[in-house]
Amino acid sequence: MIKNPILKGFHPDPSIIRVGDDYYIATSTFEWWPGVRLHHSTDLKNWELIEYPLNRISLLDLRGVMPSGGIWAPCLTYNDGTFYLVYTVVRSFYCNMYDTENFLVTAKNIHGPWSAPVPLNNFGFDPSLFHDDDGRKYLVSMVTDHRVPKKYAGRIVLQEYDPEEKVMIGKAKDIYTAENIFLEGPHIFKRNGYYYLFCADTGTGELHGQSVLRAKSITGPYEMKKDKPERWKQGEAYSIMTSRNFPEIRLQKSGHGDLVETQNGDWYMVHLCSSPSSGQNPQSAERFKGARRYMTGRETAIQRIIWENDWPCLFDESKQVITSVPQNEIMEPKGLKPMQTVSIMQRDDFNDKTLNLDYQSLRVPMDERYISLLERPGWLRMYGRSGLASLFSQSLIARRMTSYHMSAETGIDFEPEVFKQMAGLIFLYDTENYLYLHVTHDEDLGKCIALLKYENKKTEYLSGFVPIEGNGPLLLKMELDGINTCFSYKLLEEGENAEFKTIGPKTDASFLSDEACNLGWFTGAMIGICAQDLTGSAKWADFDYFEVKDNDL
Repeated sequence: MIKNPILKGFHPDPSIIRVGDDYYIATSTFEWWPGVRLHHSTDLKNWELIEYPLNRISLLDLRGVMPSGGIWAPCLTYNDGTFYLVYTVVRSFYCNMYDTENFLVTAKNIHGPWSAPVPLNNFGFDPSLFHDDDGRKYLVSMVTDHRVPKKYAGRIVLQEYDPEEKVMIGKAKDIYTAENIFLEGPHIFKRNGYYYLFCADTGTGELHGQSVLRAKSITGPYEMKKDKPERWKQGEAYSIMTSRNFPEIRLQKSGHGDLVETQNGDWYMVHLCSSPSSGQNPQSAERFKGARRYMTGRETAIQRIIWENDWPCLFDESKQVITSVPQNEIMEPKGLKPMQTVSIMQRDDFNDKTLNLDYQSLRVPMDERYISLLERPGWLRMYGRSGLASLFSQSLIARRMTSYHMSAETGIDFEPEVFKQMAGLIFLYDTENYLYLHVTHDEDLGKCIALLKYENKKTEYLSGFVPIEGNGPLLLKMELDGINTCFSYKLLEEGENAEFKTIGPKTDASFLSDEACNLGWFTGAMIGICAQDLTGSAKWADFDYFEVKDNDL
């Protein structure tokens, strides 16, 4: 079985290509650095993480971007021996005038090196590059509109790109305008003489879906596929796939898809989806009153596509998202090279000279100013920098939450001298929402440990400051069961058989979710280790290991 989601945890806005026998998926990374996450497969079932294309400051500078800003909806394509990656760097949003800077990088090898970014037009976000049969290339994107009221509810624009001069040419042309249906995430495909405009519809929440339009000319006019019965509700988009009318199924928010053709002419669609927790927003919430909470963020799933009357359709006519794609005579991708199941790193003992690819940091790379894997072999040394609200210089690495049943543990050797020096284990969504079990110093207690909750800028110490009775490294632990999380700790000198001491109460962690955060809501919960020194002295903390277990595996 191909079990959905194929990429668990925060992996939204998938773009897929096939090059020979190899398949590649690019997903959004937003404020997390490096930019754009790439996975590789040969069988569409097992996926391995490979290099991030935007892995140098000269390629990507995210300093100052707000939560859920940064890299939106990359599009990966391949043509005549070259990989093309277009993407948006969103500098500001949730405002009157969005800043959506669109760029292109290229490479001859998927592993790089990637070229310097080429600036494109900035009409809106979610750009996609289409390579036509005659060699011409076109950029398509949605259009933001700061006017009140907006001219159209949804708008898609097309403009030609000159790969030799590396500039946009000609005038941008509207190829979709609508008073009611909002489309984004556009991709153009060509098949049997038709150009297909494949678009996400109706936002990214539980009403999300996937629509398709077609035309005989790339500039249109485009007609929308309208199924019978046309819609479930008046005003609803004509989605060929959606979860909006199936609130009981496990995968929700389904949409923002991309198509790929296998070696044998079968078609598949990758798309984003999300798994709801049991938590809900209160009716008094600032946004999304009473909404379900999605801690794992938006993930990547796959569906089989068939063609009827030159229209793409889900193999399952019900339109609902299939949580497991059975590999039988009809559904199995035939002729694909089998690929071994890729083992996901659980424990990192920091014995390598570079960080594991699974880690990401906030906005800046973890260079020698922030970390060292050489100062104390077998340990990660992390130098305390800015506070957890910083949009510029945090010492923090994290991995994705992939299950509602998981645990995390680390060993830390840290001797803080003042209360402004902290280091420890963090469970976070963004700079305004986290649970932080950290070692620090108090004038009266000396070295101590505390559990801090920060929810939409509201600070609460769940444990108070607990003095540490003993010396040497500590073990810090977090356990998540559904939406309930427990933190604990023990001294390493107490031995393996000593029990962890619980600190703070069992806590509802579902506020670390898309709908619960007041500022951004496009990423997902992350689990990490970090260090702060608000004195500016860069006091370091040494981490012996970092272990994250998905207990559903």
